[in-house]
Amino acid sequence: MLSYCVRRFLTRREPTLQSSQCGVALALQHVRRRCSTAGATKEYCDQAGTLLQLCTDRYYISPGQTHTDSFQRGMSCSYGPLGMELRENLLDQWWLSVTRSRAQVFGMSSLNCSKDRAVDGDGQLKMVDMESLNRVLDLKELSKDQLIQKVQLLLQSSASLRTSFLQGALEQYVPSMELVNRKLPFGLAETGLCFQPSDGSGCPAEVTQTSLVWFCSPHTSPQWLDHWARQRLQWWRKFALGPSDFSSSDIPEDELAAGASRGVRILYSFPWGQEPLETLLSRGDTELLDAHRGVRNKLQCRDGRKSVVPHIVSVTGNMDRGVKAYLYNSLQQLKREDSKQRLQQRKVLKLHPVLAPVKVALDMGRGANMELRQVCEGLLQEFLEDRISAWPGYLETMPTSMELLNAKYDEMGVLFTVVISENTLESGLLQVRSRDTTIKETMHISEIKNFLSRYISAADNI
Repeated sequence: MLSYCVRRFLTRREPTLQSSQCGVALALQHVRRRCSTAGATKEYCDQAGTLLQLCTDRYYISPGQTHTDSFQRGMSCSYGPLGMELRENLLDQWWLSVTRSRAQVFGMSSLNCSKDRAVDGDGQLKMVDMESLNRVLDLKELSKDQLIQKVQLLLQSSASLRTSFLQGALEQYVPSMELVNRKLPFGLAETGLCFQPSDGSGCPAEVTQTSLVWFCSPHTSPQWLDHWARQRLQWWRKFALGPSDFSSSDIPEDELAAGASRGVRILYSFPWGQEPLETLLSRGDTELLDAHRGVRNKLQCRDGRKSVVPHIVSVTGNMDRGVKAYLYNSLQQLKREDSKQRLQQRKVLKLHPVLAPVKVALDMGRGANMELRQVCEGLLQEFLEDRISAWPGYLETMPTSMELLNAKYDEMGVLFTVVISENTLESGLLQVRSRDTTIKETMHISEIKNFLSRYISAADNI
């Protein structure tokens, strides 16, 4: 199954359609091209090039599998193991922040595509069976007008891809009213993939979105918009190394979505300018009434002693762009001297402890390899049982100095490196190195798991 924009069907013929797979290339190539153009700052080139190279080298982005400019635009790319884990950690924290911030927020899940989904003209995306499409295109005797008519009929019978979660929340509104005894306010939250219209590449963009649709009384909707705008900005800043890079601003009236009376954007300042991470809109009741054919009686909830049709405040986030923002925000490039007094640049991905994909790396020092490996495997199992993500560095077959290993783990964003040595076999003591301070401490093996759990928990509560 392939997805197409309507305009693509009507303007392109068989050769293009037959080769409709999305073009893929390293995002690094896009950065290099942009750096070669006039007006590209040295800061942009250095930071973007360094980060993108680091992301491909350190398992955040799959090499050769990234859309040309998807990383810059914050769209989905093909994540590596660490990138996937970072995105999942970010989604988990978003979910907790929304569903636990208010008692009356419920999760939901809507379909990726539906024949009944209402979509707007130019934003319409369809899932089309390639076999059916080829049968239409093979009808050589058809004129251009007849071909267009056939394609239009095929599109009408095909399912629409979702471009946002709003429609699903509107459809779930009536069943959800019973959960709160028809009392306002309450909200519906959802996360997952949505699809955005093609930007010229011939392929719709997959975007990892988050959505909160908040139903409230008409006279309190302005206050709720302000409340959620403050809450969301505070949440983004909570995990930031540089909180001032995150900000909020009102959306100009001429940029508001249809039906919205007011809006706020949560922004991140990238080297090339600000981009929105979340968009908050006060949408009134028009869309809710339209979704339920204007039947007001069944939509009314209690606001004190009154029965009202609620207004909607929507909060829509782009988590792929959020991943990109935290990667940029956490990258530090520090000057340091190596063991031979040579000045080198130390690159560190100082991701927040809660977001860091790997909390601890396990490595072996010199000694009896079999015994040391058994200790590492036992410790790894303990970490996994306690849901502490660990990197099994002891499985590496190529000998590497600890200095190079530490540099690798710093670029991966690993919080702590634990080294098991002969001393561990004799006394139970192991060496722990911190990513953020580079200080090495000696700790008993029985203490390390509790130490890591307390550290991560404390960081989460700051």
